[in-house]
Amino acid sequence: MRKLVYYVGVSLDGRIAGPGGEFDFFPQGSEQQAAAYSTRMNAQYPETLPTAYRAAAGVTDAPNRRFDTVIMGLGTYRPALDNGITSPYAHLRQYVVSSTLKPDTDPAVTVVSSDPLALVRELKSEAGTGLDIWLCGGGRLAGTLLPELDELLIKTYPVIAGTGISVVNGAFDPTAFDVAERTTFPNGVNFTRLTRR
Repeated sequence: MRKLVYYVGVSLDGRIAGPGGEFDFFPQGSEQQAAAYSTRMNAQYPETLPTAYRAAAGVTDAPNRRFDTVIMGLGTYRPALDNGITSPYAHLRQYVVSSTLKPDTDPAVTVVSSDPLALVRELKSEAGTGLDIWLCGGGRLAGTLLPELDELLIKTYPVIAGTGISVVNGAFDPTAFDVAERTTFPNGVNFTRLTRR
């Protein structure tokens, strides 16, 4: 069965974005450190780069290694939409969970107005490529989908945001995960892969 995997960057205090959706405060380190980090992560998860940035990152022809589907909330989709990009991950099947977004925003994007848990359960049961489903964000959607969350890929940046959007924002529901892998990069970013216990 396919897995739902939350791959996201967070601050030390568990914020995926600032209160206004900002994410440019995550420190990248020196140019050399940032390049080494990006090269490794882009090689491992090339499909998580937006289509518009793949050429600049040198992964234009890279096959999808881990994911063939992305699901995101409107807050995660909004920055692309605000820049006139209606299909940010054209190399993936795209789902946006929103009760306010028009369903015909882009023919390559499926707008899900209700019950994202049912959607994820349906996607997980599909036969096909064997690739997983990437939960791109945001925190409220992660809270809703917590019962189906199988794995976490967390990039922890050495910064405290103070306030902002939580990595998971939902009901109190302690859910245990085990650390399967941990890597520290020279720019101070810790990458941790966790699997549901």
